[in-house]
Amino acid sequence: MPDLSTSYLGLQLKNPLVVASCGLTSGMQGVQNCAYAGAGAIVLKSLFEEQINSDITALQAAAVDFPDNETLDDLMGNGQASDPQAYLTLVREAKKVVDIPIIASINCITAERWADYARQLEIAGAAALEVNVGFLANSAEQSSAAVERRYEEILQSVKSQVKIPVAMKIGPYFSSFASLAQRLGQGPHAADALVLFNRFYRLDIDVDKLQVTAGNPFSNAAEIHTSLRWIMLLANRVDCQLAATTGIHDGFDVAKQLLAGATATQICSTIYTNGFAQINVILEQLNSWMETHGFNTINDFRGRLSQKKSNDPESYERLQYIKGLTGLA
Repeated sequence: MPDLSTSYLGLQLKNPLVVASCGLTSGMQGVQNCAYAGAGAIVLKSLFEEQINSDITALQAAAVDFPDNETLDDLMGNGQASDPQAYLTLVREAKKVVDIPIIASINCITAERWADYARQLEIAGAAALEVNVGFLANSAEQSSAAVERRYEEILQSVKSQVKIPVAMKIGPYFSSFASLAQRLGQGPHAADALVLFNRFYRLDIDVDKLQVTAGNPFSNAAEIHTSLRWIMLLANRVDCQLAATTGIHDGFDVAKQLLAGATATQICSTIYTNGFAQINVILEQLNSWMETHGFNTINDFRGRLSQKKSNDPESYERLQYIKGLTGLA
């Protein structure tokens, strides 16, 4: 039987399968279900900056600035630990009840005021903190440099408050993502891991009712490719760990991300679709795949297909794009 254990955020995980922050991890029952199904770690459903700053009424107005799927959960009232004190209680209780790492999560768009709360999460027993930054830079007056600077300021603010590891979950929409990733992963206030990528809340249009509606809140397997490419490009080139999320639905998707260089993989939509039992299904698929290829541990193949270890690094970049357009193989 292969050894699936891995080290993520300085935490020893029994396997690289982390349940992502979502409604499933908003209360003790969901946390227990994830742990009993075999997850390696759990990211609790995010608490929002506005909630911490006691500005709950601003949450709906902030939906434009918080364009990710967790916003929809909160607007619909699905969050159980919906205030800062209840969230601290959830952290404490979860740590007592399950034997896998509990990672707290904050969804924010600024570095103001709320960062002090991160220290309370540490005291409550959170093994690590995931900072989910997802604001829509929709102002023409805001430069790309200013947007990136905000991410760096948020990270610096949080890291100055806590000693536990901090992961930053971000989206892919930057003019020079590799440069930003490198800056976030280095220096005295570096992220311990980057989680790639945040899946932003989808909008759609009902052409019959002439209304803006919610798009599909769940990812599909085709959405794996953006994070897969960037993890292949950045693995062993940035000074922090990389975790993959979005579009991971089975054990083979997990294997792909590990081959690319990810340290951990986060799942959410596939549990909503298939139930908590899907966690064990994914682990069995990963086990079987490793046995087929003769791998005894994750480290035997992690990053094997990253660009840095490739004999043909150009194939990860523009050359493949040109081949695809011209039909050349």
